[in-house]
Amino acid sequence: MTGQSPPVGPRTQPRAGSGRRVLAPLALAQFICSFAGSNMNVMINDISHDLDTTVQGVQVAITIFLLVMAALMIPGGKLTDILGRKRCFLTGLVVYGVGAALSAVSPGLGVLILGNSVLEGVGTALLIPPVYILTTLLFSDLTSRARAFGIVMAAGGVGAAAGPLIGGLITSAISWRAAFVFQALVIVLIIVLSVSLDDPLPPDRSRHFDSPGAVLSAAGLVLIVSGILAADNNLWLTAALLAAGALVLVWFLRRVRRQEKAGQEPLLSTGLFRNRTSNLGLITQNAQWLLLMGTSFTVAAFLQVVRGYDAVQTGVIFTAATLGLLASSLAAERLAKQWSQRSLIMAGFALAVAGIGVLIALVAGSSGPWAFAPGLLLIGLGLGVMLTPSVNVVQSAFPEQRQGEISGLSRSVSNLGSSFGTAIAGTILVAGLSKHAYAAAMAVLAVVGLGGLTAAAFLPRTPEPVAGRHR
Repeated sequence: MTGQSPPVGPRTQPRAGSGRRVLAPLALAQFICSFAGSNMNVMINDISHDLDTTVQGVQVAITIFLLVMAALMIPGGKLTDILGRKRCFLTGLVVYGVGAALSAVSPGLGVLILGNSVLEGVGTALLIPPVYILTTLLFSDLTSRARAFGIVMAAGGVGAAAGPLIGGLITSAISWRAAFVFQALVIVLIIVLSVSLDDPLPPDRSRHFDSPGAVLSAAGLVLIVSGILAADNNLWLTAALLAAGALVLVWFLRRVRRQEKAGQEPLLSTGLFRNRTSNLGLITQNAQWLLLMGTSFTVAAFLQVVRGYDAVQTGVIFTAATLGLLASSLAAERLAKQWSQRSLIMAGFALAVAGIGVLIALVAGSSGPWAFAPGLLLIGLGLGVMLTPSVNVVQSAFPEQRQGEISGLSRSVSNLGSSFGTAIAGTILVAGLSKHAYAAAMAVLAVVGLGGLTAAAFLPRTPEPVAGRHR
């Protein structure tokens, strides 16, 4: 970055009614994107039969969606500074809605990939960073921001956890195409609600967009995510892709340093990585989304392959996690008044790890579906307790002028965690699902939870002031 950004004066907090109007489209946007990331897993057989393709073909579509999001999230965050947060948000919604509508009428796998994987992926990368930026900018004090992020994260968690149930119900009652119609209708509603949305900062078209840097960062992230997703097929390929991705990202960071030394504006400033609090918060975000998606995929695979439950039955069992996550996320404002963000993140990881232990123990001793409920409830409660403060820690660590960059980086780190969780489930499927393999996978997730707990323990006990930080 060239020079220091001018200070920005304090903003007036939105009144209760206006706050709800602001949060409604943002929370719905997070919900539908999280829903899209999980609901297709219960439609794979129906889609493959209807489009005369293979299960692997549909899985490719899901994989490309993850790759597009991973590749474009950082550039998407940067574009919010240049084009404006509201404009990027609305553009992303329109692109996503067109993709959903195209997916609903797709005659074959190619059109489905174009609609769901490419257009919905691009739309998500454009609209998700503004969700977090606008929430940060419009709610400036800790407790109101905690409440706002609690609602947004609750919507996202419910979308991810309840996606299989909602998608399964729609698919069973109507068809898989109706699930994409549902997405398109929600997008239309969000656009209507967003018309009166105010962007607190004007776009700055003088800002430079680093296109070569965007290509390098996208290529590195695509290679990393491809490597993660290849873990269930070929570990050597995984190692090669991860190594290649790491080399490309190192190349990208070296280029960033050269640009900064020359006084140019890079795609992503190295100053973002000099903030210890933010770095620890990003680690906890990665671990949280790994736990959420890893638990979802591993337990869902076990229920369907080993226990023989269908998509709707599996979704009903996951209701316990959804309720837990929703309850604790919506209590974020009250919890933030009583406890530090560090304490909440640590408590969340402790609850999630305890839930995994309960899940393993009860399922091993019982063949009934209700054996899953206590553990999933604890995991949901833990995730809901810590998702909001982790986002708040990272977003609040930087001033307004850096929100575009940190939001894109934050969402990329979370997406990498989701991909790791997906890879764990895929690897278990290839290894051959059994009670022992299921327990081993859940034990790995517990270790990840302990790692997140350790990172959270090093967070500062009280928030540090933004002023004077590396810019």
